[in-house]
Amino acid sequence: MSPSRCVVGLLEQCSSMREMKQIHGHAITHGLARFAFISSKLLAFYARSDLRYAHTLFSHIPFPNLFDYNTIITAFSPHYSSLFFIQMLNAAVSPNSRTFSLLLSKSSPSLPFLHQLHSHIIRRGHVSDFYVITSLLAAYSNHGSTRAARRLFDQSPYKNVACWTSLVTGYCNNGLVNDARNLFDAIPERERNDVSYSAMVSGYVKNGCFREGIQLFRELKDRNVKPNNSLLASVLSACASVGAFEEGKWIHAYVDQNKSQCYYELELGTALIDFYTKCGCVEPAQRVFGNMKTKDVAAWSAMVLGLAINAKNQEALELFEEMEKVGPRPNAVTFIGVLTACNHKDLFGEALKLFGYMSDKYGIVASIEHYGCVVDVLARSGKIEEALEFIKSMEVEPDGVIWGSLLNGCFLHNNIELGHKVGKYLVELEPGHGGRYVLLSNVYATMGKWEAVLETRKFMKDRGVPAVSGSSFIEIHQTVHKFLVHDNNHHCGSYPAEVYRVLNHLGNKLEDYSKSNEIIVF
Repeated sequence: MSPSRCVVGLLEQCSSMREMKQIHGHAITHGLARFAFISSKLLAFYARSDLRYAHTLFSHIPFPNLFDYNTIITAFSPHYSSLFFIQMLNAAVSPNSRTFSLLLSKSSPSLPFLHQLHSHIIRRGHVSDFYVITSLLAAYSNHGSTRAARRLFDQSPYKNVACWTSLVTGYCNNGLVNDARNLFDAIPERERNDVSYSAMVSGYVKNGCFREGIQLFRELKDRNVKPNNSLLASVLSACASVGAFEEGKWIHAYVDQNKSQCYYELELGTALIDFYTKCGCVEPAQRVFGNMKTKDVAAWSAMVLGLAINAKNQEALELFEEMEKVGPRPNAVTFIGVLTACNHKDLFGEALKLFGYMSDKYGIVASIEHYGCVVDVLARSGKIEEALEFIKSMEVEPDGVIWGSLLNGCFLHNNIELGHKVGKYLVELEPGHGGRYVLLSNVYATMGKWEAVLETRKFMKDRGVPAVSGSSFIEIHQTVHKFLVHDNNHHCGSYPAEVYRVLNHLGNKLEDYSKSNEIIVF
């Protein structure tokens, strides 16, 4: 066997950096590193393992070929990749479709560079390449240039499902849900698959159109399109947001019938935990959590937060302790869950300790949500002055949610003087938020200042702030019905008698509660 073939064989079997350096040294000593196929294999390994070595080796290759440039472009950041691309053109090495796809798939190529790439793609005849066009559509959409993306799409002579789906996703990511749906409906029937449905359903969910996402999922079921895990996870998120419990249970049953293993995969398992806990069903969520073979930080965090929002505060804190011992490193979301658990139990001391622990041990920078959790637990616990001092010490500007938590604490614990000041400030901070006026009027009512209550109501009306309408959701035969206060025109579909029977039952249950609570209705 020739020395070069021997080195190639060693390169293909190499699995560690130490071995690679030995092989590299052997190749240099025997004059084999000058062979393009050997230097390319060395570069490919270093590009996956050590960028410094990869760059050094690349700079010593006299005449890098197309494979070498694609390898180094893959490994480096968008900025350096663009520099390698310019070097490639100056060296008269012609880029291929893979080169353009790699450059376009980088996290955020600048818009001017994107225009340059588009020009090169046209000049070099890659406009009919599906991978290039799909990547170009996504890149324009990521910059918010949906018009440019649409022009490119319309001018493309060939369109496959990836092109359609890429633009649908782009519209959704830029909040253009109606444009996305119109484009989705234009996809030829034979082209629609689980990926295109997943893009549209996920887009609905991201933009808060939960019921539309669920309805599209039902259409998918009727067309016998097999949903993928990403689509099912998106629909579960929609079901959790509107309380579509029966629909979510159907998805769980479908997953159980069709999964190839006895355990739940990460994405679906986490989505099921989120769904069940948001619907108030902790035990099914715990069973899913227990049946996950591997659990990442998202799964642990979902379970901790799920226990917390269902007032299983002690269990949430215990699970957090277990996570620290045997699970992945907690992240910012985990701490929102564990701080929420403290809120339910009035464990303000524990909340303050965990808040400090978050940055001291894990280096997590507190967000406005973390501050909000601590303010809320202090205010609910009656530690109003401590909550105010905590707000003053915040390293970020307190928002309306923070001040609203303090105002709510003032109302709950009859700190009328501070509540009056905070309420007046909050109304000026968020003049279009109807709930702030309601809470301020409640403070005035507690003080017996009924004229101030009427003035607040008038002030709200004069500013054109809409009244805060309460809403409720009920589910009948996998259809979620939404009701507003004084809503007499609700369309009940095929089951009006059942809908109103459920409403009357709920009304009777709430009657005693409403009689024992004084509320101000706007």
